[in-house]
Amino acid sequence: MTPHLLLVDDHPVVRQGIRQILADALDPAIIDEADSGEAALSLLEDAGLDAVILDITLPGRSGLDVLRDIRTTRPDLPVLVLSMHPAEEFARLVVEAGASGYVTKETAPAQLVKAVRLMLAGRRYLTPEVIEDLVGAGAVSRPSRPHDALSDREYQVMRLVASGRTIGQIATTLSLSAKTVSTYRSRVLEKMRMASTAELMRYAIENKLLD
Repeated sequence: MTPHLLLVDDHPVVRQGIRQILADALDPAIIDEADSGEAALSLLEDAGLDAVILDITLPGRSGLDVLRDIRTTRPDLPVLVLSMHPAEEFARLVVEAGASGYVTKETAPAQLVKAVRLMLAGRRYLTPEVIEDLVGAGAVSRPSRPHDALSDREYQVMRLVASGRTIGQIATTLSLSAKTVSTYRSRVLEKMRMASTAELMRYAIENKLLD
């Protein structure tokens, strides 16, 4: 059977590289592409899709939002999350949201192909580090951290603010208005009980939340 995949990433060069890796390994394969969450969701109407490879950081709707939508509309469709973020920060979150696996963009091509093959076979791809984190989260109730109270979008904004981006730059990155970003920033500071961007930056560095 020829696998039919949907690759969702807003960077054309990244899509091209992943597409080539998968096309060579899974030949023949049908690989559709989407550069945003909205575009991905419109392609989900194709009943022939066998799996989705989804970037977690997208303009507009976040990858986590898209993942949750997929779980609602296509609950049996496997989704492999591909991200630039380290596994310890996002893997547990996306697996709990229904992903079949999590790999970083630094993953070797052979591991990416293995993850996709397992997903197409109806299995999950979890690295030892992710499994350890999942087991640890279930076995030991870890203390709640200030950023655990943030929504997906608030967490995105928090990381961008903490990395030194301006409101305008964040608005462009996330395809939001500057006013909306400012509202998110205020909400983040309030939820995390912080008074300034400098305090937020220090927290993000100390907790290794930045790339």
